[in-house]
Amino acid sequence: MAQPSFVLSGPAGTVVADGIQTGYDDVAAAAAALADGSADVVVGALPFDIRGKAALLSPTSVTFTDKLPAWPAAVPVPVRIAAALPSPEEHRARIRTALGRLTDPESALQKVVLARALRLVADDPLDERAILQQLASDAEATAYLADLSPAGGDYTGSVLVGASPELLVARSGDLVTCQPFAGSAPRSADPQTDAANGAALAESGKNRHEHQLVVDTMRAALTPLCAELDVAAQPQLSHTAALWHLSTPIRGRLRDTAITAIDLALALHPTPAVGGVPTQEAVDLIAELEGDRGFYAGAVGWCDARGDGRWVVAIRGAQLSADRREALAQAGGGIVAESDADDEVAETTTKFRTILSALGVQQ
Repeated sequence: MAQPSFVLSGPAGTVVADGIQTGYDDVAAAAAALADGSADVVVGALPFDIRGKAALLSPTSVTFTDKLPAWPAAVPVPVRIAAALPSPEEHRARIRTALGRLTDPESALQKVVLARALRLVADDPLDERAILQQLASDAEATAYLADLSPAGGDYTGSVLVGASPELLVARSGDLVTCQPFAGSAPRSADPQTDAANGAALAESGKNRHEHQLVVDTMRAALTPLCAELDVAAQPQLSHTAALWHLSTPIRGRLRDTAITAIDLALALHPTPAVGGVPTQEAVDLIAELEGDRGFYAGAVGWCDARGDGRWVVAIRGAQLSADRREALAQAGGGIVAESDADDEVAETTTKFRTILSALGVQQ
């Protein structure tokens, strides 16, 4: 059975696409194909830095359904961590560099999200469908898969897979919905500790500051596009199996329904939940310290010819190599002036849990 070229499966339903009829490494070309009727739906991934190549495609077939298909069970494949990229010590050094910028009176930087990676090696080829089934077991997240081949080069044959807690944007008619996440705390198997962790997050000045920067930036981006905009006054506690999060529901009504789900994704991405404030200064610092993030912290989703669609933030995942014997998992955390380098390393370790658990990696 062939592997799907795209999957998005979560509380809002499931989209499964097969094959690649036409690939687009340029977002404008994909949007034009929807506008001129040559594509009924476009699915795929946007890179973190939107100036890079996209991995969008018009599939040979697409199904909108309630849940994932009943794919055949796969034999578990042993996976181990081969390397941390960079080392935790180097990640702390990058955080200290960022803190220097954040506290510099000459700098406009207010927040930057820094990430690190784990290189994973499998004894046999991984089956992305089996990984998706594991990821989809968390009812609060949206499992995703995107074939990155349309981006070309080293991306040919590779796939992005993960389970995102964060809705970047959805459009249905003139209704726009977003649910940004920023600020997190680990879950615990002990109910009292777990409740205390959630309560401490809700009351954390550092995390609430980090979260408010995201909400304010998204409000500013959506206000010109929406005739009505309802942003919740206070963040709410949300959770996945691994983490507590602060999140803020946002709903709006478009001024002009010519604005598509892809247009909205481009207007919002990258949010300060994965980039920073101001956006360009943060993106430039990320490139300076990390290099090219590729599709980590980009967006995965779909848009149809009516302009409707749904895009989630590409976090809590990994890029699987073309031969499926390696995976690169990435996780990041928001750095503000009040951040502590050791706490930030611990936060990324917690965020790796989602994908490492799905891959069966001993932690």
